Amino acid sequence: MPEEGVQLSPNRELLTTPEIYYLSALFVNQGVNKIRLTGGEPTVRKDIIPLMQQIGSLRRNGLKELALTTNGISLHRKLDAMAEAGLTGVNISLDTLDPLQFPILTRRQGFSAVMKSINRVQEMNKLGAGIKLKINCVAMRGVNHDQIIPFVEMTRDQDIEIRFIEYMPFGGNKWSQRKMLPYAELVELIRTRYPTLSRLKDAKNDTSKTWQVPGFKGRVGFITSMTHNFCGTCNRLRITSDGNLKVCLHGNTEVNLRDVIRADNRGEPMDDAAFEAIRQIELDRRKHAEDGLRFDGEQGWISKERQLLDVIGAAVKRKKAKHAGMGKLENMENRPMILIGG
Repeated sequence: MPEEGVQLSPNRELLTTPEIYYLSALFVNQGVNKIRLTGGEPTVRKDIIPLMQQIGSLRRNGLKELALTTNGISLHRKLDAMAEAGLTGVNISLDTLDPLQFPILTRRQGFSAVMKSINRVQEMNKLGAGIKLKINCVAMRGVNHDQIIPFVEMTRDQDIEIRFIEYMPFGGNKWSQRKMLPYAELVELIRTRYPTLSRLKDAKNDTSKTWQVPGFKGRVGFITSMTHNFCGTCNRLRITSDGNLKVCLHGNTEVNLRDVIRADNRGEPMDDAAFEAIRQIELDRRKHAEDGLRFDGEQGWISKERQLLDVIGAAVKRKKAKHAGMGKLENMENRPMILIGG
């Protein structure tokens, strides 16, 4: 959390629930089989459960995974409903296991609530919930470097993946290369306590390099964006809360999808009624076509999808083979991470 707090975006600039579902369905119908909801903090969204239920229904269209990245503070209160909605994976952001350091890093209380959420996921998994649990820890020299070993120790008896993330430069986070703990140094540090730490085979398009201490139930992963970028195999696309597509986390180029969606609604947010109107336009267009008549109405459903897919496809084709590197990223104008989503 930045010292100055978070500036809230006006509601009309944010994607509505129907707009999020519409984009989710569009991507799933194109072969995307995993969707992750991030933030800000997704669990504070009032309609998070109905939203997850709608996205979860896309399993019939080919969706395989519905995941969530969260600070974990209020997660435990909603986990059961989320699991029923189709939740398959949770990443909890936690940079320390020291309850006294937690409020210093996060500028809020809540360590016990986060641990309660972690424990609740594990309790549910013992009953067959099958929720993949990962903990994301940004490793910073002089800040939480002494927490690396305690985090690894968590994997001894718990089926959990601890993912150490190299400290990355984003707008407003006062990044310093001196504070960054690189991948190689993290592995060396862990091996001082666990010398048998071994590399596992990564799945295709994994962004994490996975290791394990032999005999431990859990695993340790490393997100090496700074020292060993994985841009060439990264297949992630991000849509921000205000509807902008980012093909690279570290790229400052964005493509506005929200305005394309709202074009036939005079630029206003789309609710269920507005989407139904677009569907009706498409039905009218089809009927006129079947009757051999010309239809001069507004853009229809299928035309809207084609336009969005053209915009998305063009953005993906422009994706660079790798990001600019530490030196340039430090000075590049980009959104703060809290406005991108982890």
